[in-house]
Amino acid sequence: MKNFALIGASGYIAPRHMKAVKETNNNLSICYDINDSVGIIDSISPQSEFFTEFERFYDHAYKLRRDPETKLDYVSICSPNYLHHSHIAASLRLGCDVICEKPLVPTLEQLDDLALIEKETGKKVFNILQLRHHQAILDLKSKVESQKREGKYEVELTYITSRGKWYMESWKGDPRKSFGVATNIGVHFFDMLHFIFGKLERNDVHFMNNDKASGYLEYEKAKVRWFLSIDADDLPQSVVGKQPTYRSITVDGSEIEFSGGFTDLHTTSYKEILAGRGYGIEDARHCIETVHTIRTGKLVDGPDDEVHPFVNKAER
Repeated sequence: MKNFALIGASGYIAPRHMKAVKETNNNLSICYDINDSVGIIDSISPQSEFFTEFERFYDHAYKLRRDPETKLDYVSICSPNYLHHSHIAASLRLGCDVICEKPLVPTLEQLDDLALIEKETGKKVFNILQLRHHQAILDLKSKVESQKREGKYEVELTYITSRGKWYMESWKGDPRKSFGVATNIGVHFFDMLHFIFGKLERNDVHFMNNDKASGYLEYEKAKVRWFLSIDADDLPQSVVGKQPTYRSITVDGSEIEFSGGFTDLHTTSYKEILAGRGYGIEDARHCIETVHTIRTGKLVDGPDDEVHPFVNKAER
């Protein structure tokens, strides 16, 4: 049984990490969040210590090191994106391996710094790249690897996840903290595309504002038109009034169904990490570079066959 700490315990994704710790038969020893709305702990790990101040959390975690039975083995991080680097670094220096939500960090410079801290501490950082464990994605990857073809696959990625007014009032709506919608909701999709179709060769951005972004990516084996949005007005009529989220990937015009099967992927990720098969810093490098280029690049007017159909020409 391993001892875990959790940073960011009141966040949206934190219950999946709590559940993953429990379902892998490990101990959630201590939790931290500046917000105290963490009653979910009672149904998963009521014995966990909880702190709302990082200094007290860190002091308690450090004291646990004195006893081999209580010392922490892993720290799981679900804090706001802009705090990931600091929380990962502090956890490595506590003598713990780290499991962190996406995006691992926003820039390659911060990624390189974490690699240096890994060497200094002898501990490892693992990123939750859950789509690499989704069966539909694994099946598609196998299909692409087994087929020999001259041309590239034509891929269309659409992800719309409706968010209310709270979103822009939270850290997620602040690009200094979330690094924008393409990074916050898109980074694991860009990792998935690289995982399936190989090295990225071209990265154009056609449209971007506070709640949506769209562009064109060309990989070794695929040409991809992508569209990401948190605006409910972008939902296609086929799902309006039925569901708040629309997730679609088509490959050469054929839909890849992967709407289900998400709820257990964090537990699968934990099992793989604990078995020594987790995804580390170098695995995350490609998608971090992709979203950094999307954030910092200039908008371009792409040809019609490269622009996602959800992008209204009036907006370009």
